[in-house]
Parts: sequence; structure tokens; C-alpha cells
Amino acid sequence: MKTQARVVVIGGGAVGVSTLYHLAKLGWSDVVLLERTELTAGSTWHAAGLLPLFNMSYAVGQIHKYSVDLYKTLEAETGQNVSFHVTGNLRLACNQERLDEYKKYCGTANTIGVPFEMIGPSEVKKLWPLCEVDDLVGALYHPDDGHIAPADLTNALAIGARNRGAEIYRQTPVTGATQRPTGEWTVHTPNGDIVCEHIVCATGNYARQTGALFGLDVPAIPVEHQYIVTEAHPALIERQKQGLPEMAVLRESDASYYMREERQGLILGPYEKGAPACFVDGVPDSFGQDLFPGDLERLMPHVEAAVRRVPIFSEVGIKDIVNGPISYTPDGSPLVGPAWGVRNLWLNEGHSFGITAAGGSGRFLAEWIVEGEPSIDLLDVDPRRYGAYANKQYVKIKNEEAYEHVFIVHYPDEERPAGRPAKTSPVHDKLDRAGAVWGQRFGWERPNWFAPEGVERKDVWSFRRTNYFEQVGREAKLMRETCGLIDLTSFSKYEVTGPGAEAYLDRLVANVIPKKIGRMSLSHALTKHGGIRSEFTITKLGENRYYLISSGAANRFDWDYLWKNLPTDGSVQLEDVTLRRGVFVLAGPNARKVLEQVTDSDVSNAAFPWLSMQEIAIGVAGDVRALRVNFVGELGWELHHPIEYQHAIYDALIEAGAAQGLGLVGMRAMDVLRIEKSYRMWGKDLTREYSVFEAGLDRFVRLNKGDFVGRDALVRQQQEGIPQRFVTLEVDIEARNGRPAADPYGNEPLYADGRMIGRATSGIYAHNLGRTLAMAYVKPEVAEIGTALEIEVLSERFPARVVAESPWDPENARLRA
Repeated sequence: MKTQARVVVIGGGAVGVSTLYHLAKLGWSDVVLLERTELTAGSTWHAAGLLPLFNMSYAVGQIHKYSVDLYKTLEAETGQNVSFHVTGNLRLACNQERLDEYKKYCGTANTIGVPFEMIGPSEVKKLWPLCEVDDLVGALYHPDDGHIAPADLTNALAIGARNRGAEIYRQTPVTGATQRPTGEWTVHTPNGDIVCEHIVCATGNYARQTGALFGLDVPAIPVEHQYIVTEAHPALIERQKQGLPEMAVLRESDASYYMREERQGLILGPYEKGAPACFVDGVPDSFGQDLFPGDLERLMPHVEAAVRRVPIFSEVGIKDIVNGPISYTPDGSPLVGPAWGVRNLWLNEGHSFGITAAGGSGRFLAEWIVEGEPSIDLLDVDPRRYGAYANKQYVKIKNEEAYEHVFIVHYPDEERPAGRPAKTSPVHDKLDRAGAVWGQRFGWERPNWFAPEGVERKDVWSFRRTNYFEQVGREAKLMRETCGLIDLTSFSKYEVTGPGAEAYLDRLVANVIPKKIGRMSLSHALTKHGGIRSEFTITKLGENRYYLISSGAANRFDWDYLWKNLPTDGSVQLEDVTLRRGVFVLAGPNARKVLEQVTDSDVSNAAFPWLSMQEIAIGVAGDVRALRVNFVGELGWELHHPIEYQHAIYDALIEAGAAQGLGLVGMRAMDVLRIEKSYRMWGKDLTREYSVFEAGLDRFVRLNKGDFVGRDALVRQQQEGIPQRFVTLEVDIEARNGRPAADPYGNEPLYADGRMIGRATSGIYAHNLGRTLAMAYVKPEVAEIGTALEIEVLSERFPARVVAESPWDPENARLRA
């Protein structure tokens, strides 16, 4: 066995071997894979081999598309037949809400180039003549996917990797790893040690055990997945005799199962309620290529639904029930990217659709390792999207929920209930009594909207305007007309101190670091390609002291980036103070009148100008960092306070605000308000895929300040031309076919003269303007104000036109008042 390699991949399933293959394909031939037993010995060997292209995530959709395209080429490259049956994939819809889900997905499919067709019941019958269609309202058909043999696929990838110089060692379990001061790793095995630069963990069901070797609590736990394999049926035998093609993989989403042909019989794979998580405390040594006993009783509701849909299913005997572990994460998406808090360690774990994702996740992770950045934005699958709250018990509960929810309708604003509430701000109960309808972000409970007396506290999910539409509008108008209070305690907050603090931050962000105490700047940390990886508000607290604020969802993501870039000489200290400080946003025309009543500080415009910070007292609470900035575009402050004073501050503001029309405002109204101002949101409008220039944030870039990460790429882009432009659109949305109107949300394709020229990243009905707005990236030739475009919303096109930035208060007069 080799004693040195550039990368060691741990795990010989489809995902691990794909990672090895793509590392070698990118030119890193000095790479090794270690497998504890045999290739495919984990979940790969018992996987059903389905390749569904359907996914609502822009990132996961691209991962799956690449995989399907790659798998069609592997036999020609490696000589290994992968048994790819390109049968197509048929998703049935029994109601209009399901059809809306498919239509919403179609926008994403168009933006990433996935072929599909929306078809009616008669077309379904032609594709699946043995299927009952009378109750269907339509279906989504993918002609290019199907199913594959997982073991053959893995072997083909292994051949391709070996052909490029990679080496695979079976029967070689990893027992530990030691990191050297240089950052290199020594990987320990019973067969000897290997020194390497990078380690990739792709261990499937063993993810938590592998992570523990590195001090990580990886949020991936398997769930039992069953599928039924039947005996052959005469009708399917006859179809084969006639030379008829294999029918498409059938998915009845509303009954939560898939079905496909298998050796003239059928496979039925339900996603049932009550499927338990397994191996919560680790995979026992005795479990190898084994299965759990089948539990037919648990599957019976889905069996009965399958019989109603495909009557021949009742006429075949059960040959086998395959019940094996499949790794899951709390949101059902995998963990692909850097591990947190450990250098040169990478994860490719948590794959519940591992065969579909293996190709793409292997490619994009290999790009990240070899080239420093992946070619697409992988935020949706980044392992750092979770925090310490995602512990073993939380993950068990959420993974069982994720499994049960595979086939539910996934709405843009959906909130899943299991494992909640987890993290709450001190005033949670007071907000709850005030009618909060809760959402969750990074484990934090946050009010999405407030139900006034007489209004039911419940979300009615839809892809169209729904029960909370009017209430969100009421809150958005309240903040524009009087003033509102938002609990944003979930914000991520860091303190950076030390003699090297300014130089350290200056190297990481594109904007200048504030020079005067009490001043702040909006700053972006970029990738080496100029894409936006993080957004910070940086405030200078004192000499060599800075306060950084970023998205609540970015807490571990941003901390990890800041930590991994700290100087090694001890000149900079980094501290996460998120849990030590709460945040209230007080904003609106009457915000100053409210604040004046609770503080002795002078908060006049002259004494406390826009984009400045002062430490003030509010009632008995001292050390309140009042930042005159907000994400809603009104006169107002963010009040960052010691968490122990939150009740006192809240009560004081509510009491003082009673005469000024102060009301509570939730996250959905904040979304309305920020889009009315064309404010970009990190993770939606600001991503790695678009540069800070493409995002139209030139005013926050100082190319002449000296070197910073991404500067060279921005200079090149400035010289060669900006490929995309960020625009605000006014959209003529209307109700059609007797159904409520549907506003854009994100991932809607845009067209000019019938040609796709961009995609929306956010959208909303702007209640204070009385019209629908969207924000989007488009080709430069259609970015001029007044340009007429079309936007596709739920498979229908609506007129749209480019308007000037910040439709609400474009001069920022209200902010500066």
C-alpha cells in the first residue's frame, strides 16, 4: 500500500468512487480510496438505482443532471456496462396543488436545462398502459432519466479512476487520523499509514462514526427504506415478447411511492410514515452487506394505493422485501463540501439519493478541492448549513420526518414541524402570545407573521397567494406608515480583535474597513473568481476591535471561513458572540419617536447619522449597540443588546411604541420590504455563481485599496465585460383559470423574444407599491431600464419590464431622515 498521496477518499460506495474518479479526471492522479470491506458494501449494493431528475433545489438539480449525463458516457469510456435503462420518469398529479409543484419545478428545470414535458392523462396512458388515469389532473414526464445498476456504475467509475492513476485499497478500514502542524494528515489503517494533503469522507451509513474520528458531529443518520420486488407478471412478459419498451419509472407522489419494471415483475418503493432511523449510535461491526427484516404491514397503505393505480400489482406474488439503511440529513439534501473547524477535511455524506447524486457530487467536490471553488454554488448542500443544534437526537427526529416527506408537496415557504422549537430568543413566549406564526432558520424560531385577534394562527401552504397574504401586507404597510419591531436575534455576530484585525479583514473583503470608531461598512467576502461567498456588516467598536454581522443561516459557514483564514501569528482573535447578543430591529417613520422615549442618548439625525453605531442604554439595559441601519429601507436601528436584557428592552419598546403605532413584524413582511428596496439577500440573490459586479454592488468594491481575495478576477471581468446584470423587474401578474395569482419566488426563467436570457432570484407582491416585483440576473443587452421581458411563473408567461433600482424611496430619503 502507498504511504503518501495527495487525497485519501474514505468509503467505497458510488459517492466515494465518483469522488476519486473526478479527482483523477481533474489531473490529481496521486489519489487513493480506502474501503473497509468491498466496493458497494454500504447502501450502494441494495439501492434501487433510480435516477430522478426532479428536485426543487437549483444546486441539487444541477448535481443530478450532471450525473445522468455522465452515466450515459461511462460504458464508452471504461468498457463497463452500467445497465442504464433510459425509460423516462413519470410523476403523476392527482390535484392542482401537486400540479403547481410540478409547474414550479419546471422553472428550475428550464434554468438548468433539464428536458421535461407536462402531459395529460391520455399521454400518461400511452406511456403506462397498465396504469389507471381517470382521477389524474396531469403529470410531469422526464424522458432522459430512468434507472441504473448501482454496482455496475460503481465499478465503471472505479475503472475510470484506476485508468487515470488512482488506487483503491479494499479491506482497509480507517482507524484514525492525525493532523500535522503543516496541515497534512496521517491516515491510520491496519495495513499501514498514509500521509496526504486532503481527506474526503464518503462513508454513508458510517458518517457519524467517521466524523467522530475528527471531532465532528455529522448530521447524517440512516433511515430504513423498504421496497418490494414481485414475481413476473404475464402482461409484462407479453410486452417483452412484443418488443415493447420498458415503461417509465412511475411515481405517484400523492400516494408516496415509486414503481418500475424489474425482470418482467415490478418494484414498489414506498416512503411511508413510521420508517425508523437506524444506527443512531453507529453501525455495529456485525452489520455488513446485510438487510433488516421486511415490515409489510407498514407498507400496506402504499400497496393498496399501488393496486388502485396499477391493478396488475394485486396479481403478482412478492418475491422479496428489501429493507436497508439509507443515509439522510434533516432537510433531505446531502452534505457536500468542507468540514467545519478542521482544515483539509471534506465531506460527501448524507446522500438519500446517492446513486443519482454520486456523479455530480463527486465532480463538484473534486473541483472545490483541486481548483479552490466549485463551478456551481453548492450552498444548498454545504455541510456548514447546520450548526451545533443538529445533534444526534435532533437529526434522528428530523431524518425520520425528511424520509416521510420525500413525496409531500414542497412549497417555497414550507416549514417542517419535527424537532421544534429548538432555539428560541428570550421573548419567544411574548411573541407567541402576540400571535406569532413561527418559522425556523438555522434552528432558531422566528415569527413569519402575526395573526391578529380573530385570524387563525396557521399557514395554508400554496404556490399562490394564500391566507397570510393580507396579514403580511398589513405588517409591511405598518412599517412604512408608523413603525415596526422585528426580532432578529438569530443574526450571526462575531467580534474580531487584535493588532492584526484590520489587515486581516481588509484582505478578506472587497470594501474598505471602517476607519473611525462607530462607523460601519457593508462588505462582501468573495471567492477567488469574484463570486459572493459571504456578506458582512462590519462596525468599528474601538482600536483593533470590530463587530461583524451576517445572516443567521450563515453562522457556521461564516465562522468557519473567518477561522480558517486567521493569521497563524496570534495577532487576531475571533469570537462568535451570537448567543450573547439579541437583536431588535426598530424601523419606520416613527422609530425615532419611540427610541427617544427609552434612552437618554441623543438619537437626532445630527447626533446619530445614518450608517453609524453608538453604544446606548435603553431603560435599565446598558451596552446596547445601536446601529443605524436596517434591511427594510426605513428610518430605524438595529439594537444589538446583551441577551439577558432582552425582556426589559422589549417591554420598554412596546410600552413606548403604543402611542406611535408600533406593531410586530415578521420575516415575510421583511422580505416584502427588502425587495421593494432592491436589497439583495445572501443565499438567494447573492451567491458564488455571480460576481459582486454582476450583482450590481460596485459601490461596495474598492479595487484600489490593495489586494483582497477575488480582486484579480474582478479586474479581469471589468476588462472583459460583465457577463450578467442584476435587475429589478415589475411584473404584470394576474389570476388565470379561476385560480389565485402566483407571484415569483425565485428560479423563474426570463425570456426576451422567446429566448431565455436569465433567471429570477427573488420575487414578491410589493404591498406598498401595489404591484409584483422580481429581482433577477439577465444578459447585459436586456438590462436597460424599460426593456420588455417575459417571466415564467408556474409554467405561464407574464409581461415584465426592467425598472430602476429601489422602486421604494430610490433616493434613500427616508433612511437618512
